[in-house]
Amino acid sequence: MVIPGEVARQIVRERLAAVVVTTREELGSWVRQRFDTSGSPGDADGGSAAPITPDGYFLTADHVLTRSDGRNVFITYGSGGRIVTGKARIVWRSYSDDLALLHIPLKTPYHYDWTPPEQWLPSGHGIIHGGMATGHRASPGKLRTPLAPEGAFTRNRPFKIDIPLEPGDSGGPVVDAFGNLVGINSAVEFLIPLETAIFIDSEGNRPNTRKIAGIINRDRKSRNSP
Repeated sequence: MVIPGEVARQIVRERLAAVVVTTREELGSWVRQRFDTSGSPGDADGGSAAPITPDGYFLTADHVLTRSDGRNVFITYGSGGRIVTGKARIVWRSYSDDLALLHIPLKTPYHYDWTPPEQWLPSGHGIIHGGMATGHRASPGKLRTPLAPEGAFTRNRPFKIDIPLEPGDSGGPVVDAFGNLVGINSAVEFLIPLETAIFIDSEGNRPNTRKIAGIINRDRKSRNSP
């Protein structure tokens, strides 16, 4: 197993992204206050996200957007250490796969590349998590379940990891030792006997990357059409 080291942790830190769902019309003042709790949106929901293109497309978990109807969705993005914020459009959602695609009208030069779709990722493959809570510490872990090459599957592929996640991590990226994107975090699984929670696994999803690329290309064309 190749254990993610400082290079992978730096890649994660440069790409930290949060989803904020709120009735507020802008978050600029809160961002300028460096997210001081006294100025935070009192009605905010959200989670984490992963930038996957240089032109503003992010993947997150669908459940992060559960209360988005009638509210504004924002993404705050690390951009290599310089925090930027944009109001996001919901491009695509899949409740069954717990995945969603968002877009902000900003350049996102620090983004993830996918692990090669033809690559077999075995159980024990070294990974870290890039969510807003654990991404700052980026403790290494591993895949609990293998991911077969994408050619054998046209649909979403769920997987499990052995990293305990925290509030705010939902929708965050699961990244390999080389800084490539494996998939998106979905849930944490606990066993609770006699009211004592015992961590079992965290769960993630790996979409068909060609499908996601097709959705993005169609959305680009619709945005650029007269």
